[in-house]
Amino acid sequence: MTLAMPAITLPSGETMPALGQGTWFLGDDPAKRRDEITALRTGLDLGMTLLDTAEMYGDGASEELVGEAIAGRRDEVFLVDKVLPSNASRRGTVQACRRSLQRLGVDHIDLYLLHWRGSHPLAETIEAFAELVDAGDIGQWGVSNFDTSDMTELMDAGGEACATNQILYNLTRRGPEFDLLPWLREHDIPVMAYSPIEQGRLLGHPQLEEVAARHEATPAQVALAWLLRQEAVAAIPRSSKPDHTRQNAGALGLTLTAEDLTALDAAFPPPTVRQPLAML
Repeated sequence: MTLAMPAITLPSGETMPALGQGTWFLGDDPAKRRDEITALRTGLDLGMTLLDTAEMYGDGASEELVGEAIAGRRDEVFLVDKVLPSNASRRGTVQACRRSLQRLGVDHIDLYLLHWRGSHPLAETIEAFAELVDAGDIGQWGVSNFDTSDMTELMDAGGEACATNQILYNLTRRGPEFDLLPWLREHDIPVMAYSPIEQGRLLGHPQLEEVAARHEATPAQVALAWLLRQEAVAAIPRSSKPDHTRQNAGALGLTLTAEDLTALDAAFPPPTVRQPLAML
């Protein structure tokens, strides 16, 4: 059964699914390709139509995998891709995007992100993004791994059209709650949380297991539900197997209680001072 998919409203007024699928490390091993494609297509069937990839992932292998998985289903997908900072000059961004389009086998990317800060001036990258929007190659643009000071610089460089900031955010990585998340909410910029279960390292935590047991759920579902309960926060867990994808989708049906949230706060305390934005 497909559960109702909550939507995140972007500054443009367009929406994207709150629960999607990440693809970091997918496409690296040819022996796993069939399962990985099946996992992605299973997610599409379950309404997890937000797919996130990047030119960095496997030097384009992830993009090729995504392209194969969405073949014939492009209209269902909200497709997110990312340009490497080393390619993020005015000309380099445009060229990188068009290489990604070719690997994906599509004519446009819905949301195109600068993967992290690099040496190229932000104003150049923003100009390139605007050119790609005008050409119809991308629908809108955003950033990834930008801390509060980075976001301020982005706005000063003319970045008012930024649609999202994709960051490392999960129960063990709550630093953004101190200043970055409030800043983003003040500016109506949604968050995309990557590695929402800390690449699986969260799953053996006893408090997470205890909360999961109360709901007859999995620890991964609890970790995802903790993120999804928040306004304007999307999560993009990675799955290489259809069963795991179905389990991730099950987080949509899980409502955490006040008791659960108190227990999770005790086990994973929120920040009391500013912390630099972590990256994986």
